[in-house]
Amino acid sequence: MNMYIGNIKAAQKVAAVQCKFVEPKVAISVIGLGYVGAVSLACLSSLGHRVIGADIDEQKVDSIAWGNSPIHEDQLADLLTRGVSEDLLSATTNLKRAVRETDVTFVSVGTPTSEDGGCDTRAIKAVAKGIGEALAAKNEFHVVVLRCSVPPGTTLEIMKPVIERYSGKVAGEDFGICFNPEFLREGTAVADFHAPPKTVIGVTDPKTARVLADIYSPVDETPIVTSVEVAELVKYVDNVWHATKVCFANEVGRLCKPMDIDSHAVMDIFVQDTKLNLSPYYLKPGFAFGGSCLPKEVRAVSHLASTLGVDVPMIDALIPSNQEQIDQAVALVEQTGAKKVAILGVAFKPGTDDLRESPVLEVIAELKKRNIEVSAYDPAIQPGPHIEQQFEYMRFAAPHLKAVVECLPEFMKEAPADAIREADAIIISQNLPGLRSVLKSKKEETVIVDLVRISAPLPATSNYTGIGW
Repeated sequence: MNMYIGNIKAAQKVAAVQCKFVEPKVAISVIGLGYVGAVSLACLSSLGHRVIGADIDEQKVDSIAWGNSPIHEDQLADLLTRGVSEDLLSATTNLKRAVRETDVTFVSVGTPTSEDGGCDTRAIKAVAKGIGEALAAKNEFHVVVLRCSVPPGTTLEIMKPVIERYSGKVAGEDFGICFNPEFLREGTAVADFHAPPKTVIGVTDPKTARVLADIYSPVDETPIVTSVEVAELVKYVDNVWHATKVCFANEVGRLCKPMDIDSHAVMDIFVQDTKLNLSPYYLKPGFAFGGSCLPKEVRAVSHLASTLGVDVPMIDALIPSNQEQIDQAVALVEQTGAKKVAILGVAFKPGTDDLRESPVLEVIAELKKRNIEVSAYDPAIQPGPHIEQQFEYMRFAAPHLKAVVECLPEFMKEAPADAIREADAIIISQNLPGLRSVLKSKKEETVIVDLVRISAPLPATSNYTGIGW
């Protein structure tokens, strides 16, 4: 999907050269005039688009039609008033008319929590029906953009089929379908619209991608074009991450108070580290954490909190969550039915011989319990007394790994080809130099169990499985 980005930029440059006049901006309807809808309506009009807002709430529609804001939000009232005075902005309760008289429809209806704890999509289905009926009377290519927070699959499996059923048309050919999440913060929504942290466009066809990119070009010249499902999940992941940060900071605060430590001073220093703490580092799905620091420190903080009588459920959940990743790796191997398994990378990360609480040792221990034969290779590890001494560091944290550390010399190989020669499955826990060349010597039927994502795109073979992809 990212290939659309280059095509979009090229098309925009050609258009700029060929056209001696300014093409009219697409007209946009916004269905649902709640918080996101009202802000989108006003901001799109400020970019010069003719916009029509639609909602079933007559009071809300009347308010916006007169240029009055239905909610308290900085700058919103001014933009609505300006849009109405410039004859760019109007509002109606007639959804079908709004769709028929525009080129693009943004859908921003409510998706509250349903009775079972999931997402209530009834409003989306109702709006999709109305859009479909309106499109049945249109011949022009129309783009439908869902902006609500929804589970992956909602746009293409719930909204699209309803529109196709009632319009008699096909998505991608007769109309475009898109998921375009919003990242607007209440109180600064107008400013966020005009200076977005990112613009994500989830589409299934390049024409729709170009339409959305053109709409957002005044505020973001480099939108992220991706699949619909990725765009849907990004919105959820963003908000869960924000919730995680709030809970983490609050648990730090609860931990600090009984020790009379200034929690704000701690976190003020914490956030100054943009190399590790506030960065993409560590934020890639992969294998479990290990080493001499992270497991030990997490346990220490949990113990400290318990001693102080402080509840820190999120921090307490880190070790069990990490163990789940180890269990997943073992399960992937079991699913292959392998009797001989090779492991490429034994230390907790590449470039070190540090075995202290390496999650790979946990995997080896579990495989041996299942009577699976293990061979391994790690360019940094040479079995000997210094390796065995590392066990002293973790003898209380992981006493069950003593046997694994002691028998390392028995299954460690001097070359990766030796490790994988007879293997039914190969666990890759480190992206080692020359890895692809080494894998060429494996048996054809040998399954690769990838814990680090060795390549993108992923290998197109049934003899490959990944831990989080």
